[in-house]
Amino acid sequence: LYTAPDSCEGRCGEPFSEEDECHCHRECDTEHNCCEDHERHCGPDGFSSSRGSITEQELLELSEQLYGLDHNKARPGDIALNPQHLAGPDETGDKQDRSPQPLYKYVNEELFSKPTYASFIKLLDNYQRATGREEEVTAEELWEQDRFLEEVMKTELMKKLFVFLQGKSRYSSQQEFVQHLKEMWFGLYSRGDGEQDSSGFEHVFSGEVKKGKVSGFHNWIRFYLLEKQGVVNYFSHNFNGPWDTYPDVLGLQFSWDGFYKEVGSAFIGSSPEFEFGLYSLCFLARPGRACHLSLGGHPLSVQTYPWTKSSSASGGRFIATAYVMSP
Repeated sequence: LYTAPDSCEGRCGEPFSEEDECHCHRECDTEHNCCEDHERHCGPDGFSSSRGSITEQELLELSEQLYGLDHNKARPGDIALNPQHLAGPDETGDKQDRSPQPLYKYVNEELFSKPTYASFIKLLDNYQRATGREEEVTAEELWEQDRFLEEVMKTELMKKLFVFLQGKSRYSSQQEFVQHLKEMWFGLYSRGDGEQDSSGFEHVFSGEVKKGKVSGFHNWIRFYLLEKQGVVNYFSHNFNGPWDTYPDVLGLQFSWDGFYKEVGSAFIGSSPEFEFGLYSLCFLARPGRACHLSLGGHPLSVQTYPWTKSSSASGGRFIATAYVMSP
């Protein structure tokens, strides 16, 4: 489904890693193991030349700043969880419901009236969850995409992310940044038989069903709303993050209308702009690889993958998936 990145886009000057199929560090020329587009991206005039590379330290610092700017996140009293059974490694795949009660005991739904939440929730019902079925995008749905992007860009968090990326010569204007966000998250591509049946947003936030299994579906708001409707059944969790405030991280097992998700990691209590911004940062800075971050003094990694089988009209890449990694 995914392949490791074979491009130096956003990777110039990064440390050598044996896991990479081609390299973008400063010595790759002499070692003859550079990616094919190394010169185009990392040469003196390249898009991703060293002045545009993002260091490990910068990722740690920026993620802490974005964490501190998540003003719309849930407060401690806004959510009451009932995690129940902690599944061991041999239990996550056996499809046993070991938690008789729902995961969410209470959510303060006043959160959902905040503009970024409200515009995010409107997007969730725009998709056919089955891969292989073409998505029909209406004018209203395109407007909802634009509205969501408009609302998240009003937040201090996303403004901070843009200023950082602009300082790295990634974008010359906020308009260019928003256009790229729209392409990489909402641009359609095919996970099936040539049908335009998927997008990064659908996969990560709304969830899909492929070959009888839940695919993607890494969002707590979506989970809560479907659990409330009785179509999601929480089974167990295999990881509960060290945070004692929100956002927290949970790795969980569940079924969605009978389709099973073995491990669905998710931030809990984060605002839509926090997840959207953090995943976008990691996709731009470390596509296809672990993106090491820090939130509230605790280390954390996000994994993203680009969809390598097709690219957008402007030559950019789509997001195949993005999720927070639980050990």
